[in-house]
Amino acid sequence: MKPLLLRLLLALVLALTQRSAPAHDAIAFVPAPVLPGGFVVPLFAPDSPSLRHDRIGEREQYNTTHTVPSARVQSVIGIHNPSIEVHLSGASTGAAVIVAPGGGHRILWVGPEGADLVSFFAQHGVATVILRNRLRVDGYEPTVDAVNDALQAVRIVRARAKEWKLDPEKIGIMGFSAGAELAAWAAIDYNRAVPANDPLAAVSARPSFVTLVYPGPSPFAKGAKPSIPDDVPPSFITSPGSGDQVHALWATEYFTAMLARGVPNLEMHIYGNGVHAGGIKDRGGIPFGTWHYRFVEWFRDLGFLQAPSLPTKAATDVAAYAAKRAATPAGTAKP
Repeated sequence: MKPLLLRLLLALVLALTQRSAPAHDAIAFVPAPVLPGGFVVPLFAPDSPSLRHDRIGEREQYNTTHTVPSARVQSVIGIHNPSIEVHLSGASTGAAVIVAPGGGHRILWVGPEGADLVSFFAQHGVATVILRNRLRVDGYEPTVDAVNDALQAVRIVRARAKEWKLDPEKIGIMGFSAGAELAAWAAIDYNRAVPANDPLAAVSARPSFVTLVYPGPSPFAKGAKPSIPDDVPPSFITSPGSGDQVHALWATEYFTAMLARGVPNLEMHIYGNGVHAGGIKDRGGIPFGTWHYRFVEWFRDLGFLQAPSLPTKAATDVAAYAAKRAATPAGTAKP
């Protein structure tokens, strides 16, 4: 009896050990593209310490707020294996915009604030990369996990720029609402630590440009004064004004902090008429329905729509600004 009891005890211990061990060999869920013509790339390897290995196999949930069935994916929750959806068709300029959809960290509006931008950017020779970042509603911290997802997206696109025929100096991020929070942090915190075993640890996560659309709270909220790096990228900011007061205030907060620092090539548009959300829809013909054309004008002015590999005005101005600050003697006010 004793050998039998011993074997049973060992079997029980083994079963409990296997149940509690991280499932590094679990098959990670990888979603299908929201829009035909794109392809999906996970942000991390399945064994990455950045992931929750007991959850990466869970399927995403789509259109959970819709009472009427939709023919395409408009929204996503349950993201445990974050990814990017890449659309390269028509990217003749070599520029790529990583789009971070909004949703209040409770849902991700990958349709109106993601897929809807693909054809628009393609018309201007720009690739669209839709970010599926992890959400607070699923147990993740936006300023940690979601921002890390955004930065990893920049690294992946830059690391594969040659393969995808993109210009590594023309890779930036555009965030909507909660997604704009990620973009704002990416503008100033792109040097945050990365796990040493991440194969992309040596690739720069600095976005070449940042765009905030009706943004959530910025890193400068509530009087915070985080450090702004000398090579901070240029920013384009837009929001409705009185019709979306709180987001307009957050937009202004970010713009004011950057302007006070003398950051070059800032541009902000606050519109008198309009409400929150909606992506690039025309909004019945009101001026706010044209904000994306103002973005293209700014983008062109900074050289992002010229041929690949040509130096951009944005990069030249950033380098001059950083050099000027570096040359300022210690103890004096820097420009």
